[in-house]
Amino acid sequence: MRPEELKQLLADMSLEEKIGQLVQLPSYFQNGGHITGPASDMGITQEDLQLAGSYLSIIGAEKIKALQDEYMAHHPHHIPLVFMADIINGYRTVFPVPLAQGCTFRPDMVEAGAATAAKEAAAAGIHVTFSPMADLVRDARWGRVMESTGEDPYLNGLMAAAMVKGYQGERLTDKGRMASCLKHFAGYGAPEAGRDYNNVELSPRTLKEDYLPAYQAAIDAGTALVMTSFNTLDRIPSTANRWLMRDVLRKDMGFDGVLISDWAAVGELVPHGVAEDFADAARLAIEAGVDMDMVSPSYIKNLKTLVEKGKVPEFLIDESCLRVLELKNKLGLFENPYKDLSADDEAALLLCEEHKKAAQACAELSFVLLKNEGMLPLEKNAAKKTAFIGPFVDNKFLCGSWAIFCDDQDTTPLKAALMDAALPGTTVFAKGCPVLGPEDIVHGFQKPVEKEEMDLEQALQEAIEAAKAADQVVLALGEHREFSGEAASRATLTLPACQQRLLDEVAKVNENITVILFCGRPMDVRAIQNKAKALLVAWFPGTEGGPALVRTLYGDSTPSGKLSMSFPYCAAQLPIHYNHLSTGRPFNGNFAEARFGSKYQDIPNQPLYPFGFGLTYTEFSLSSVRLDRDTLQPGETLTASVTLQNTGSRPGTETVQLYIRDVKGSVARPVRELKGFRQVTLQPGKTATVSFTITEEMLRFYDIHMDYVSEPGLFEVFIGTDSRTENKASFTLKK
Repeated sequence: MRPEELKQLLADMSLEEKIGQLVQLPSYFQNGGHITGPASDMGITQEDLQLAGSYLSIIGAEKIKALQDEYMAHHPHHIPLVFMADIINGYRTVFPVPLAQGCTFRPDMVEAGAATAAKEAAAAGIHVTFSPMADLVRDARWGRVMESTGEDPYLNGLMAAAMVKGYQGERLTDKGRMASCLKHFAGYGAPEAGRDYNNVELSPRTLKEDYLPAYQAAIDAGTALVMTSFNTLDRIPSTANRWLMRDVLRKDMGFDGVLISDWAAVGELVPHGVAEDFADAARLAIEAGVDMDMVSPSYIKNLKTLVEKGKVPEFLIDESCLRVLELKNKLGLFENPYKDLSADDEAALLLCEEHKKAAQACAELSFVLLKNEGMLPLEKNAAKKTAFIGPFVDNKFLCGSWAIFCDDQDTTPLKAALMDAALPGTTVFAKGCPVLGPEDIVHGFQKPVEKEEMDLEQALQEAIEAAKAADQVVLALGEHREFSGEAASRATLTLPACQQRLLDEVAKVNENITVILFCGRPMDVRAIQNKAKALLVAWFPGTEGGPALVRTLYGDSTPSGKLSMSFPYCAAQLPIHYNHLSTGRPFNGNFAEARFGSKYQDIPNQPLYPFGFGLTYTEFSLSSVRLDRDTLQPGETLTASVTLQNTGSRPGTETVQLYIRDVKGSVARPVRELKGFRQVTLQPGKTATVSFTITEEMLRFYDIHMDYVSEPGLFEVFIGTDSRTENKASFTLKK
């Protein structure tokens, strides 16, 4: 439909029709096109249902086609519905959780994963996914860190843009593409105390310099929608923050698509204490520029009256309605209201071999090896006896809490993958304990939580006997999938007590222990690494997590993942991140000499494992940093290089990372910032030159006047294999 036709359509629509386009209702409001109890409880009428412009979490080609037909037949202007859903790390073929995808340091692979999800979801009738989540995360207590790609603005921006491109492709009308919805705007990843939905306190400079860049990258990549965040910022809930949405998002950042609230966030302006009722909430949200109200009665029950009473100008309704119509037009729904939905394509694409192979490859590259004292890779030796022990050995719940459309029965667990591999040697299995002990509390989000019933002492004894008789033990441990995700904030980041007891008892009878850790967030792993000779973080690896782990454990695939979020020494350090500011009294590590340095008395300042860290099955060395010049001016480039050598006995891939420090600025600057990385694969003994181009634009920041500029002076260039590297050289920026 041409732009002028869209405007004519808008002009022909009644006020009720236009408001309807601004409303998204959930799947459980529909029952064969008729109203259900929950809708009636909210005051939603049958007429409201027939005018609502969008539905949430309805899936399946046949179901969506029938609903689209019925809706368009009853709609006065036969405008099609748009169907949206949370496709976070896959639809039916599930990839690793986004935090794990960040650890690949492979935007190309992340883009391919999003494209795979789009193909499957589009065939099932989905037009929009609520992804990517570009929220910067620095506090592992917050459960939703699993949906982010980490703590670094630069890396997050690359990954957010890659996801947008993967979902949307060149044109939304192309087959197998769907629109992306960037979330959550803004600053949602920095809640006080790591508690979900909590207040956020960010200075304007920190917001602009650290938190907005990844959102900007997704906007620049063309994301069709943006979602407001639940939190307050400057004590104003985002859904009512006119400055944030109209001035920052639309004017400064250039976003011109649909702005949708998060679930019931418009109505939540009332408990936030900034609106007296749903009508007041509707007024505040539409004035702030929120185009669509997700699952609250605020817009649909109040906007018409507000317009008629002159409290809301109708042009605000018109501008939001036009954006929704433009989204539907970009998706091609006016010409083809079914877009790509196809029962035949569902059958052909969902969990097809090509998609499962892609998910497995991504999982293999997302694993992060934190420790290895000669245990990995395991030998393919007929004389070896290996005991695989733990509650995750035969666990199919490997997709994370936000893989809401997966069927857990489609997941290949570690035990099944080992049996399929038919490796030489004797393999025995023992559960040892459940994921959760009797004292552990977990509240489910998307999936029901069922505690396993077993004789704990008998299960533990069976595991001990298996460990005694084995040459080596692989312990598969981790957090329950509902321990991370939305509304899953936790103050305790250690293993459940029953799993820690299993590790402790096994360690008494066999010291050759490898631990595989399944999780959706960084954890406190001190008690694990003290007992294990090897520690491999598998995250929640998705549908093909089991086969990916078998290939990695036995050396057919070599781990190359790097932490996209630091693992803390303990939860008391949080929030923590590598690119922090210094202080007037930086601690030098010597407690005797630095009594008054910025430090804890009882724990280190540094995380246990920092951003960018990850081992492999070989060793690498780096030369000193070489600069081709010692000064830089605007318009010029400077090249920083190192020589990378594989000094081990196996092929491997290393991620060489570039960090820059502005030594002196008009405001305090981070101790270092990631500005680039290169992945290099080398055979044993081989070398490669790894080079980075540095420009003046890479050195800009928000100065004391809040101007985005670079300042002349001394800069340090660090090149290494994690964020702690001290391999550096210096240059001077001149103007």
